[in-house]
Amino acid sequence: MATYLEFEQKIKRIQDDIESAKAKSDEAAIEILQVELEKEVGKTYKNLTDYQKLQLARHPDRPYALDYIKALLTDAYEIHGDRHFRDDHSIVCYIGYIENQKVMVIGEQKGRGTKNKLKRNFGMPHPEGYRKALRVAKLAEKFQIPVLMLIDTPGAYPGIGAEERGQSEAIAKNIFEFSNLNTITISIVIGEGGSGGALAIGVADKLVMMKYSVFSVISPEGCAAILWNDPTKVENATEAMKITADYLHSVKLIDDILEEPLVGAHRDKTGAVNTIKTYFLNQIQSLSELTDEERLAKRYKKLMSYGAYESLS
Repeated sequence: MATYLEFEQKIKRIQDDIESAKAKSDEAAIEILQVELEKEVGKTYKNLTDYQKLQLARHPDRPYALDYIKALLTDAYEIHGDRHFRDDHSIVCYIGYIENQKVMVIGEQKGRGTKNKLKRNFGMPHPEGYRKALRVAKLAEKFQIPVLMLIDTPGAYPGIGAEERGQSEAIAKNIFEFSNLNTITISIVIGEGGSGGALAIGVADKLVMMKYSVFSVISPEGCAAILWNDPTKVENATEAMKITADYLHSVKLIDDILEEPLVGAHRDKTGAVNTIKTYFLNQIQSLSELTDEERLAKRYKKLMSYGAYESLS
């Protein structure tokens, strides 16, 4: 059963009416309702608020990293463990092919259903997860394999054990190492990009976001609790934080926005998969035309521009 958010209820009612008409084989009604559905979808999704985009980024039907990996890769083989402590299931790593292009994929996986969510730690990686990601990235560098990273996390796990095993050090080391990784890297926010948990696999030649994804330094709920001590102000926090793809692209904090199907990736997963595949293959071709020195210099210049400022005095 599809899940519909509050602002999607009109779409749900029309969809239910279409299913009823199909059961009655009422072709005339189906045709009328399909036109009505297209109009309502256009009206709803072309006027989304920032908070509604946040809800879409967290939509339970939205494709997760493993959904994309299974749809994109052929001859896929999973790589486990950080060779220091254990295998963190909230970060998944695969080697395989996207069409004829060999690729290493690193993704943050939230999990579906109580059992799987617990296994994946709700998509909140431990330090060993980030160390696994770095190990895989270094392996890709050794064999000159492009790396595709899929960001989708509420944030790095803040538990005592994670802190004892060096959570902040693991994130900082990934940011440092990925900034100078000598192979093509593309990082895509497919859902929720939460703080350092996202940055740890977000330093790349190309950092892009799906249209209905978000990227934030803290969750809107956390922001509302800190600033107003009132979790009900989450909508205000979402608007104030400017966490949508459109805004982040306008201030040049991300490179590109990947257009999703109008109804969102959660309603058209095939369309979303094709969007990522096309973008990845096009960027591989474009970035392959640069020398290693040119590509690394371009990446360095981009990273340094994040801290640029102008003096008004």
